[in-house]
Amino acid sequence: MLEFVDVSKAYRGGARGVDGVSLRLGPGLTGLLGPNGAGKSSLMRIAATVTRPSSGRVLFDGADAVADPDPLRRVLGYLPQDFGVYPHLSAREFLSYLAAVKGVPARAARIRVGELLELLGLAGTGRRPLGGYSGGMLRRVGIAQALLTDPRVLVVDEPTAGLDPEQRVAFRNLLGDMAGDRVVLLSTHIVSDVESVAADIAVMAGGRLVLRGTPRDLLREAEGRVWELTVPAGALGPLRERHRISRLVRTPDGARVRLLAPEPPSADAVPVPPDLEDAYLVISYGAASPGPARDGATGARG
Repeated sequence: MLEFVDVSKAYRGGARGVDGVSLRLGPGLTGLLGPNGAGKSSLMRIAATVTRPSSGRVLFDGADAVADPDPLRRVLGYLPQDFGVYPHLSAREFLSYLAAVKGVPARAARIRVGELLELLGLAGTGRRPLGGYSGGMLRRVGIAQALLTDPRVLVVDEPTAGLDPEQRVAFRNLLGDMAGDRVVLLSTHIVSDVESVAADIAVMAGGRLVLRGTPRDLLREAEGRVWELTVPAGALGPLRERHRISRLVRTPDGARVRLLAPEPPSADAVPVPPDLEDAYLVISYGAASPGPARDGATGARG
């Protein structure tokens, strides 16, 4: 069990990256959604014991992980948003070095590194220097290092950045498979990264937790607020000024628009069922003012 209790993080100048977040995580995958600047990465660094909160508590299996982070660190896998490597080392050398740092015996490390290189499509390039890797390949190396010790707690921040669609799907499936008996916290602003694998979703905005629940709970937030209509191309500008457009397709007749509004934006607008991306935009866009989290489920896992 990993628990945040009224956690805040204030930075120089008084800005708050995290503002009074309480969140309890048990076995399973929790998707942490939010726009850039919402405070997700600050919370993830606190979860990974890289950053100390300014106030509040972080508990791991009931013990204070701020005062004594070592029990959590021993079972933690962490992929930060910005992941650095030693460019002169190969992927195999780099992962073997990190395995040694983590205390993995040499023989077990060789086997595990080989498994991860194969799993992440890097077996053929595992002996090339990392300095010659593409951004997407480096991201896969970052994923591999987070999985080296088969962690009980896995914290991954924007893990699919730079991956192609096939790799994104493979990694999402991997996280879904791993989440059965361990805590997995996945931070992203890409809804598709969580909609197929997370039964538990938390949404952050402005450093605060604004909703916690199931995908169905999120969809309820957007019911009656999603509309579709076709407009002339010249009407797009004024429409954008009045409403949040979630989808737009150019057609010979103008543009087919999907937008968010509490009332019909025009007489010919048709109400449509929301999808998870619509719900995320409604929640994030309507969460500019501070307020308590709306918990559509129980507020806890496990």
